[in-house]
Amino acid sequence: MQNQDNNDNINIERRVKINQMQRNVRRGKERLKWFRCWVRLFMIMVLIFAAYKVYKLPQWYLNKNIFSSASNNTLKIVGNSITPTYRIISILRQTPVPQRPIYLFNTSKIEKEIEKLPPIKEVYIQRLWFPARLNIMVVERRPILSISPDPKVAPIAFFAEGGKLIGRDYLPLKNVEKTILVLTYGTKGDDYRTWDEKRIKKIETIVHAMEQFSGQPVEYIDLRNPKDIYIKLPQVNVRLGELDYMALSRVRNISAILPQIKTLNKKIKYIDLRWEDTQYIKLEE
Repeated sequence: MQNQDNNDNINIERRVKINQMQRNVRRGKERLKWFRCWVRLFMIMVLIFAAYKVYKLPQWYLNKNIFSSASNNTLKIVGNSITPTYRIISILRQTPVPQRPIYLFNTSKIEKEIEKLPPIKEVYIQRLWFPARLNIMVVERRPILSISPDPKVAPIAFFAEGGKLIGRDYLPLKNVEKTILVLTYGTKGDDYRTWDEKRIKKIETIVHAMEQFSGQPVEYIDLRNPKDIYIKLPQVNVRLGELDYMALSRVRNISAILPQIKTLNKKIKYIDLRWEDTQYIKLEE
């Protein structure tokens, strides 16, 4: 009987110790849980503070003098072979430098303003970080026709793709493909200022056809008298007549008559292609 009482006492002591150990474990887990919460809260505060500091770094903000000139490391303008850089800069100067990080800077308004310049077709502005800077990529209209009153006079205007007439402010053309030189006074019922894209395309087609069938580059097309048009080749003048619906067909005849001038010893005034069925060589008198 006494042994049984001793065993019961031992069991009770064991249970008490086990319960104490379990309470200690629960308390430890509770402390660890709160410790982790405080650590998380501290880390969140550190991250918020770090994000705020990163947000305030000067590398996110454009230089306040970025639009003063193109000769700085934070502004790059490319693709403007016709449009002078200073004209683009003058538009940029009208835009206040944003006092916000560059990734919040909306460039669409600047792009639209630059696209108002006559030679420019499209503009893309690339925003770069660390340091904050802008790359302005310009796509210009392709020049097609140059306008001049005389072959010895520099062009006074030119037509670009889309039928856009561009004045002498953007001349002379540099680093662009050769344009078709058109001689015209802008009078006599054919004012070039009224030409549309269809008219420009027709002139371009006639000139390219002449080059194809003659095998020679066209120096200019003379529209000073719209009813009596001449095309100048290196070897000879070609009298085409009016730029009507049969003009392209008449141009094709140049390939048959051009070899004949090599057999002539006399000075040639022009090749006459005014008629579809009859072509002849006009000699100097």
